[in-house]
Amino acid sequence: QVHLVESGGGSVQAGGSLRLSCTASKYTTSRYSMAWYRQAPGKEREGVAVISSDGRSSYITAVKVRFTISKDDAKDTLYLQMNSLKPEDSGMYYCAARDGSDFSGWTFTPPRGFNDWGQGTQVTVSS
Repeated sequence: QVHLVESGGGSVQAGGSLRLSCTASKYTTSRYSMAWYRQAPGKEREGVAVISSDGRSSYITAVKVRFTISKDDAKDTLYLQMNSLKPEDSGMYYCAARDGSDFSGWTFTPPRGFNDWGQGTQVTVSS
């Protein structure tokens, strides 16, 4: 089982930036596809961005251009750089992992194959 720990959340004003980190068990980011999900109160959890073990990435339309997913395999750490934040970006952000380079179905409910999850980090964007 993969151990994931998120950090970097906080409270910012609209237009601000945050960088989330997800520290994973050894060798995870080089072998697993990794994704960021978020859940706002009263709403379903949604996928935000994903990166495969071999570095391909994908984003939901709402965050394209503003968010960047990346990873450092040497540090087994996943990142999410979030710029131009909006109040609708608020929520609990989770990282998740799926074995291999295939991340198809990552936006499904529930996400296909993403069985390992962190505890989450809260992001609050005020207007």
